[in-house]
Amino acid sequence: MEKTATLNLRVNPVVKQKAEDVLAQLGIPMSTAIDMYLNQISLTGGIPFNVTLPKAPRSVNADLMSAEEFHAALQSGYNDISTDKIQDAASAFEKFRKEH
Repeated sequence: MEKTATLNLRVNPVVKQKAEDVLAQLGIPMSTAIDMYLNQISLTGGIPFNVTLPKAPRSVNADLMSAEEFHAALQSGYNDISTDKIQDAASAFEKFRKEH
């Protein structure tokens, strides 16, 4: 059997607990899961999954808007607030998903 090395990590406790809950259901100890992850890095020569920024649609991505488009979007939002044409975020995202 190979020797083992100690790895000390600081992680978000909520993230750790959620991962432990999933791993417990799978019957995999955290140390084994970490070992699997490190092995995959070695085997693939990198992070074993895509690490990318989420793709925001142009209509909500200020980085892709011209100054005029950005100001028009802000004005539209202000007008909606002024006339009580607003909705909670969950409803807005659900409507967006249906439209796209």
